[in-house]
Amino acid sequence: MGAGASYAVADVSTKATAGASGEQAKLQALYRQAETDGGEVTVYMGGDKPGQWDFIANAFTAQFPGVRIHLVTDLSKVHDARIDNQIATHHQVADVAVLQTVQDFDRWKSAGQLLKYRPIGSGEVFNNAKDPQGYWTGVFYGAFADMVNTKAAGSDPSAFTAADLLKPEFKKKLIFTYPNDDDAVLYDFKLTVDKYGWSWLRSLVAQDPAFVRGTPFSAGPVAAGDYQATLGTAGDPRPNATMIFPANDPFNSWVQHGAIFKNAPHKAGAKLFLSWLTSRTAQQQLIAPWTWSVRKDVAPPAGLRPLATYHQTDVAGFQAFMSDREAVERFRSQVQLYVGQVVGPDPADPTNTLGLTPGKF
Repeated sequence: MGAGASYAVADVSTKATAGASGEQAKLQALYRQAETDGGEVTVYMGGDKPGQWDFIANAFTAQFPGVRIHLVTDLSKVHDARIDNQIATHHQVADVAVLQTVQDFDRWKSAGQLLKYRPIGSGEVFNNAKDPQGYWTGVFYGAFADMVNTKAAGSDPSAFTAADLLKPEFKKKLIFTYPNDDDAVLYDFKLTVDKYGWSWLRSLVAQDPAFVRGTPFSAGPVAAGDYQATLGTAGDPRPNATMIFPANDPFNSWVQHGAIFKNAPHKAGAKLFLSWLTSRTAQQQLIAPWTWSVRKDVAPPAGLRPLATYHQTDVAGFQAFMSDREAVERFRSQVQLYVGQVVGPDPADPTNTLGLTPGKF
């Protein structure tokens, strides 16, 4: 689970579920407006694997075939720079941003770059997952935690801790996403260092772990059985691993933010997309199968409790961490002394072809 996961979600249209027909009728009205407005929308979504969010684009197209969608996946820290450059050059391409870099949305709001818009189902969105003034909304809750080989996790996986990774049996059997490359992973490491001290990180590096770019590429090898454990990741742990939200260690969770830009060239299409993605039906069918919905009327994923009942995490913590950029960079620089500089291409754009204005119609 979480924004870096490699999702295996069926290519389905979001047909209305019981109790959602009122929202669907309003979505149809937005659909007609979007068709009249040109029938296009460009969405920039933060992720770290090509095609990661295609299931969302496919479901949108299935329900609204008259609106063409260009959904572009790239690292949030690349998308936000791309958007800043589009704003600076007066060449806005992105209509909607759905990113993990939560601090950007308050900055864009303060600069007057966001369109004030409350999606159709905004009243059902948790208060901590939307802007009080209506300039951004959460689209899902993400979480990064531990993925451990099922046999190594023991009879009570929730009791597994980061200290267990220092045991001899994990020598050369650990793999991590570079924490100095992904701020959500970095925050997970921050929480762990705060609890166990820098000696924990020094001992972890002495275990000779592998480091990769992109959480799908740390989670995948553990799920496949090639490595025994990772921390600060998300994804499908099958067939060989277990995803652990620890009972005794802190872990990172956050609100994935979504917003429309004031100068979006396709505002009607943008409103349709954001209202659709936060609708009860889309949240039930596209979001809740793998992570927590931001809506009060959508149940948690199977086997999980409501996120608020996990007392080892707090979405406000990540927001505060990301908002203090000087502190983030100080911690990143120190972590890099231990894990080394990031090596490898952008995992979401490995051929470096997206450029300045991907998704332009």
